[in-house]
Parts: sequence; structure tokens; C-alpha cells
Amino acid sequence: MSFEWFIARRYLTARRRQALISAISLVSIIGVTVGVMSVIVALALMTGVQSELRDRIVGSTAHVYVYKTGGYGDDVDAEIGQFMIPGVVGAAPAIVGKGLMQSSGAEPQPVELKGIDPVREPQVTEIRSAMQSGTLDALVNRPADAKDGVVLGADLAKNLVANVGDIVYLATAHLVTGPGMAMPKQRPMQVVGIAKFGFYQTDASQAFVSLQTAKEMLGEAGPQLVQLRLERVDDAPQIRDLLQEKLGFAYQVDDWTELNAPLYSALWLEKVAISLAIGLIVMVAALNIVASLILLVMEKSRDIAILRTMGAPARAIRRIFVLQGVTIGIVGTTAGTVLGLALSVIADKYQLIRLRSDVYQITHVPFTVVPLDVVIVVVTVMAVCLLATIYPSRQAGRVDPAEALRNQ
Repeated sequence: MSFEWFIARRYLTARRRQALISAISLVSIIGVTVGVMSVIVALALMTGVQSELRDRIVGSTAHVYVYKTGGYGDDVDAEIGQFMIPGVVGAAPAIVGKGLMQSSGAEPQPVELKGIDPVREPQVTEIRSAMQSGTLDALVNRPADAKDGVVLGADLAKNLVANVGDIVYLATAHLVTGPGMAMPKQRPMQVVGIAKFGFYQTDASQAFVSLQTAKEMLGEAGPQLVQLRLERVDDAPQIRDLLQEKLGFAYQVDDWTELNAPLYSALWLEKVAISLAIGLIVMVAALNIVASLILLVMEKSRDIAILRTMGAPARAIRRIFVLQGVTIGIVGTTAGTVLGLALSVIADKYQLIRLRSDVYQITHVPFTVVPLDVVIVVVTVMAVCLLATIYPSRQAGRVDPAEALRNQ
């Protein structure tokens, strides 16, 4: 053990007359611990929320949408081939529109009507795995005397008090000629399935019907858009740009990041703001380190003078106080990292923070620890602690032995 480390360790565990110095050092360690723990938990929380929302959004919707001026008509199958560029693993046509749905036991509910191909839709969304009851295939090949089928989002079905087999009534803004007037298109439909994606916006508003039913109810000649599923969801902006360049101005290509940009911008801003706010805790802890080392230099000026007269160079004196500050940083950072990781894992595993899904889109706050975030926090805090030792250690190295001993 080097004599610098031996002396630094003794100063950190000073007793009796120097008990105040040890207390300040302990407070500094606690400050670093709380700061590191808070930053790790905050980053895990914000990363978890972003990841959870992203997974639920891309599970209930496609990754890329391709619209064509004037719509596709019945020739959509011939055009899908040109969308299958490298990185695209699935494609499905769709028709979307607004409607109003009512059952015999509930108030009317606004719905987002989506006409789908039950065979192709599972290639672009997770609708098949989201089915809680009923079957997606029941949307097509209906018996001649059966009503058109509809699959409801779980929360929409709850609001309508509807179960599989029940009859609901759908009305759209598409007008049909009635006796002396134009009337909204209306049709009774049978619930053939209930789907729960875990994303409230989808579960509470979407109703899925066959493409043919959607054409009739919305007055469309054919599909309005083609949905694409990508091999890597994060490649959506690049695939969008490639398709837009390839297809030209007759098509409009959007991706899920564009459609949800406001939400992700808000989450990113919150993540940065929380990290900066909690980072101030680390700065306060660094100031505690500076204060404790300055007090220690003042308290140990006689010891420093004796060491200098015994031949200890100024750099060795400086190293003593740098080792103290670094030790405080290492102990505090290690404890804060362990506590932060443990708290994040426990809070995520047991879902300690519950949320209202109709407000926050998710049912609980997830915590996702990213190793790179932890490394950045640890390195940053250690750098701050090291910087906090510069001034006190320089002051210790400048102590004049003769002057210090004269004043004792």
C-alpha cells in the first residue's frame, strides 16, 4: 500500500477530533449515491416508456403507409410487387374511414373503421396474436344469410357492451338515396371477434371489417393505401425515402415515426429535462466533495507541513487528496449504480407504478435499463468527482511548511 493511499484512507475514516471531516465525507458519498441512483432510475423510466409505447404502436399499426393519388382500385395486387424492396417483409391493402357504432345496450360510439384482408393483415400488424376471442377469418366467407362481420377493439367492445355473436349497428357519412332524401349508410353487423393490442387509442376506437364491407360502407372504389411491415422497425425513415424516390409524385409515403413525431418529441424532451434536473444532485454532491477536501486541507495543514519537511513532494500531497475525492466518487457511484439498477428491476418486474390506460396509453410505468446509459452516467459522475478534487489538492500542494508549523 502506497503511503499516499494509506494517509488518504486514514483521513476518510478520521475519528474523535476530526469526526466532522468524516461526517462531511459521508454526506458527500450519500450525495453521489443519491444522484447516480436518481439518474439511472430516471433514464430507465423514460427509456421504458418510449420502448413500451413504440412496441404497442408498431404492434397495432404498420411501419410504412403508401397512398396513391385517386386510390388503388381493384388493381392493388398488381402494384404491391413494386413496394417489396429489401427490408420490406409484408404488405397488405386497407381502407380507412370514420363511422358511428351502437349496440342495443349502450350509447353510440365513434369508431375508426378499417377494411382489411384477413389473410394479409397479420403480415403487417399483430392483429392475429391480439385476438382475445372469436376469429379474424370470420370476416370473410360469410354464409349467404349472415350479417357482415366486425372485429372490435377490446375497449370499444366494452363501451358498447358487446360480445362475440352480438349485433351492432354501423353508420357512416357515405350517403345513400332514401325516400325523398339522402341518408347516411347504415348496416347491422355481427361481432365475430374482439382484439386487444394493449394500445388504448387502437383498442378504444378501431373496428375491423372486410375490404368489401368497407368499400360498400365508405363508398370507396378500392383500397386507399397499402401497409408495409419492415424487417427492422428503426429503418422506417430510410425505407420511406427510398420508396418515395422510387414511386414518384403519384404516391405519398409515410412512416410510423412521422405519424407519432409529436409524442416522441415530447418524451425525448422530458427525458432530457429530467436528466438535467437530477444531474444537479450530482453537482451538489461534487460541491460537498470540494467543501470536505478544503476543510480537510485546513485541518491537516500541520500534517501536510510535517510530510513536506520529511521529504514528501508536492505531487504526493496532491495525490493524497485526489485519492480521497476519487474514493468518495467510486464508493458513491458504485452504491448508486447498484441501488438504481435494483430499484429499476424491482419496479419493472412488479409493476409498482400503475397508470390509467385511457390517459397514458399504457397500464404501468416500465423501466428499461440500457447498459450504454449506465456507462455514460458512471463515467460522467466519476469525471465530475475527479474535477472536484483539483482545487483542494492544488491548495494542499501549495502549503508552506514553515508557515504552517509557525501557526501551530
